[in-house]
Order: sequence, then C-alpha cells, then structure tokens
Amino acid sequence: MIGLLQRVTQARVTIGGQAVGEIGPGLMVLVGVERADTEADADRLLERLLGYRVFPDAEGKMNLSVRDVRGGLLLVPQFTLPADTQKGMRPSFTPAAPPDQGKQLFDYLVGRARAVHSSVETGVFGAHMQVSLVNDGPVTFWLQTR
Repeated sequence: MIGLLQRVTQARVTIGGQAVGEIGPGLMVLVGVERADTEADADRLLERLLGYRVFPDAEGKMNLSVRDVRGGLLLVPQFTLPADTQKGMRPSFTPAAPPDQGKQLFDYLVGRARAVHSSVETGVFGAHMQVSLVNDGPVTFWLQTR
C-alpha cells in the first residue's frame, strides 16, 4: 500500500459541493492500493501513519506523531497512486488493485484507524472528489509498505 501523507493545518474532501470529510491540524493521506496488498500491508501502513514523526516538538524538531499531537487523520482513496509512469505519456494502472480489492482494503484500513485513533475522516472510494488542504511546512512524505 502507498500513503502520500501531508502535514496540514486543515483539509477537506467534498463531493458535489458537500463536505464528506474534514480535519483541522493533522495528516491528510492519499491512499493507493496495489494488486499484491493484503490486510497486513494495511496494518503496516496504519502503524507508520500514526507513528511517523512529522510534527514539531518544543525545540522545533520533527519528533512528534499525529498520535502524539492528537491530530486529525483524513484518509482519501486514490486509485492513481500506484500507476506505472515509466513509459510513454499516459499512465498504466496495471499495478493498482482491482476496485473490489481496493475498496475492501481501504475500508479495512479505515476501520482499523477508527478503532485506535480518535479523529479519523475519509473520502469516498470510487467517487469524484475535490480535495483541499493547507500543507503545513510544506511537509509531504511517500510511505510504501513494500
């Protein structure tokens, strides 16, 4: 699984002008599911997202996690993240999981996140979404479970 995380002061997902997920300070994460991914990959990604130290401590060093700062976590499914962009001028989506598998693993990730973290919001799998955010830093990291 892939998580493109951004430290944000705020983030929101809307569909047709209606907000479906919104957080204040925390992490907005675009989530991509690859064909070979399993629940173990989702568990590993969640462990890294919640523990990754990207928030400043009292000395300004990135030593605190979203869990430490009790920040929001906005998980947004993004089918295009696993695309193969090595050749040509059009991406290939062969590495991406089929929709049923992608939805199952995204839903699993969300369920596990909500079981252990107090503030979890999401986008909608398969929907055409508008994502807005204020990246804090900017701080952006690519996490991959393989």
